[in-house]
Amino acid sequence: MISTRGRYALRVMIDLAQQNNDGYVPLKEIAARQEISEKYLESILKMLVKGKILTGLRGKGGGYRLNKAPEEYTVTEILELTEESLAPVSCLENDAEPCSRASECRTLGMWKGLDQLIRNYFDNITLADLIR
Repeated sequence: MISTRGRYALRVMIDLAQQNNDGYVPLKEIAARQEISEKYLESILKMLVKGKILTGLRGKGGGYRLNKAPEEYTVTEILELTEESLAPVSCLENDAEPCSRASECRTLGMWKGLDQLIRNYFDNITLADLIR
């Protein structure tokens, strides 16, 4: 399940893309438009800045802006920064220990297939697609 953090991150990225300028957009403005508390929004924005998909600038005239064109961001890229995992089962998470039952697991192939479907689906949706 995608958390509010992931859903709000997508909303924020869309909001920034729709501002259509090269300047920085203040956190207060984004929070007001998206009806997200400033404190919660700040924690999401920090993740996105740390992941290098946004740039943040403090002080007067500061705020946040996209680092790339909307066409260059995928939903996968955004969600992977905000969600702990997109894997449908714990054994497919990036840092999962190898499962001792993997060789006899009758459902592993199914879970791998679902994981690939999810990733392929989100990989093929860009921020620009969501704006349209």
